[in-house]
Amino acid sequence: MEKQDHRFRIANREALIGIGLAVINFLWWFGFAYGLGSKPPEEYSYILGLPAWFFMSCVGGFLLMSVLVIFVVKIFFTDVSLDVEDEEFK
Repeated sequence: MEKQDHRFRIANREALIGIGLAVINFLWWFGFAYGLGSKPPEEYSYILGLPAWFFMSCVGGFLLMSVLVIFVVKIFFTDVSLDVEDEEFK
């Protein structure tokens, strides 16, 4: 059995976290855009002059995802050296 470099395991975990963040972003955007935005325009409520569905899906989603990405990078991501550590992996 071939020995796997630990960096691939770390990269795979971080890639899955990135995919999870993208799914959260899409669900947030879709839920607010089509949930609040499905009413007739006469019934829209507004936040800072923007329709509430747009504000929550785009502006609120951007702010939420910015905070989530910063949190995830600081807590779950690790600094990995890209130098070859072992002759076996050259």
